[in-house]
Amino acid sequence: MQDEWSSLRDSVQHNCHISDAAHAGDYTLCVYLMKMREFYRWEKGYAYADSLPHQEVGDWLREREQLWEDLEASDFVSLPLEDQALDPLEAEQVNTRLLPQGLVYSAGYGQRAKPHFFLGRLDRHEDTGEYRLIVAGEEFARDLTSPPAMSQNGTIFIRRQALRQMIWEKMEEWRWNRLDNPMGRAIRAYDFEHDPDGSLDTMAEAQIDTFILHEIGEVQCGRELGPEWEEMLASFPRSRAEIQARAVRDNLADALSTLPRLLDKADAASLHFYFATLTNMRKSLTPSLVDAYQTWHREGNDSVLKAIIQRSQSHWRRVAEAVLEDFRRHGRGSMERIPDLIETNAL
Repeated sequence: MQDEWSSLRDSVQHNCHISDAAHAGDYTLCVYLMKMREFYRWEKGYAYADSLPHQEVGDWLREREQLWEDLEASDFVSLPLEDQALDPLEAEQVNTRLLPQGLVYSAGYGQRAKPHFFLGRLDRHEDTGEYRLIVAGEEFARDLTSPPAMSQNGTIFIRRQALRQMIWEKMEEWRWNRLDNPMGRAIRAYDFEHDPDGSLDTMAEAQIDTFILHEIGEVQCGRELGPEWEEMLASFPRSRAEIQARAVRDNLADALSTLPRLLDKADAASLHFYFATLTNMRKSLTPSLVDAYQTWHREGNDSVLKAIIQRSQSHWRRVAEAVLEDFRRHGRGSMERIPDLIETNAL
């Protein structure tokens, strides 16, 4: 990265550290250690296939945890751009200045109200009229958790490097037992045995389209549910209600966009990957969808899967509207009510 952007990069990374300081405890120990290992790999520039030096990783881990302890109560810093100090959460304002320079910035809140920031190289930028798509390549600043995709105010952000990391982590996890499961089926569609780097690139490129489809669904959901949905999530952060409400919206987005398109394309590898990355929360809410996937895998017949997807569109729309209505009536009090409402409407 050019020296002229070093102050911006350092400021973004500083805010990433502050976010991580507040949220590193959200993970189980096993997940935390895996994420820290891969964060070290990214920060130090190791390739995915490289073995990491255990002693150096341990020393770095202790230093990073000390840094987080020092920063835990800190406020986010402004971003220096063109002799101005910009609010780090005003991503659109920042990108007005960065996109013409071939850079992209994103800031927003993810699950458990964790702030996410990243600064990267712009790979692709297009405006379809329905949404704006921004694809980032190499990343210069990021936090511990790197969502491969997110949408904000009609803009879809795709992080190519974060997606490659996600696939690598999923593949490493699968290699522990090499089960015949959705992840194994997705991996077997590529030649990881003889060309791991090339296969990782090819798989990541294919899954970019899947993540774009999901975010298109998110944009549709945003228009249907309105800003009140985000207000609701912000009112009970880091709660079971927040996690389940996010799962409902994800289910609706995929029923509207992701799954119909993957079936239309007959993209078996991407369908396997989709179900491989489905969270346990979402699986518990959509057992009929998981069963339909297994039927499709065993028999090669997608009619049951298509029927469930069609049914899911109206079902999850009704559930989302019911959740919003409960929030309108009870405000923060709905935090205790929403989990039961959602669980009793599993499909």
